[in-house]
Amino acid sequence: MRPWWRPSGQCAVCGGWGRDTVCDPCLERFAPPVARCTRCGLRTPPGVTLCGACLAEPPPFDTCVVALDYAFPWDRLIADFKFNGRVELAAVLVRRLLQAVRRDGRPLPTWVLPVPLAPQRLAERGYNQAWELARRAARALGCRAEAQLLLRPLPGPPQAELNLAQRLRNLRGAYLLNPASRRSLHGQHVALVDDVMTTGTTLREAAATLRRAGAARIDAWALARTPAPGD
Repeated sequence: MRPWWRPSGQCAVCGGWGRDTVCDPCLERFAPPVARCTRCGLRTPPGVTLCGACLAEPPPFDTCVVALDYAFPWDRLIADFKFNGRVELAAVLVRRLLQAVRRDGRPLPTWVLPVPLAPQRLAERGYNQAWELARRAARALGCRAEAQLLLRPLPGPPQAELNLAQRLRNLRGAYLLNPASRRSLHGQHVALVDDVMTTGTTLREAAATLRRAGAARIDAWALARTPAPGD
């Protein structure tokens, strides 16, 4: 199947010629800054920093930074990046994440860690898309990045194929800390990076594992967030 992306030099969204994979007019149209809950990344009314769900039951991470809605055209770009071997798209995508992190303005972490893939999934795909984002973001921000500190040793069904209850069961106990590096996290500020945050269960479970290892502060950084129904 032919990928939908266009040749280098053409905007992948509108087809116009420019200097980047997505042109400036398309960025202004499809990636404007919006108000989001600082704990889960869902859109909120202007001036509202916490949604009702996070007020009632805060997630195990301290803050959440989201760059984009998982919607056109970013859903298509992320799918090509994630499933079709288009690793070079990490460059344009991580710039969106970096803009969101810098706009957030909070202190930067010591460690930037990707949400890990199970070995079988990593072998099938050839790379972890979260690591491709995390290592580039860490380098740009002057933070430390590590791909093998947080592990997912056992495979499971892809989260995208499951409902919320199944997602929770699928991820229960899924993540472990590398015993050789466990002490590196104690008392540290950590950012967890994932490409798409759908229900938040993946980042919650991974953050809970880091919290049990003694991480003092955990930020969740997601390139894109699936909008709430009706948004």
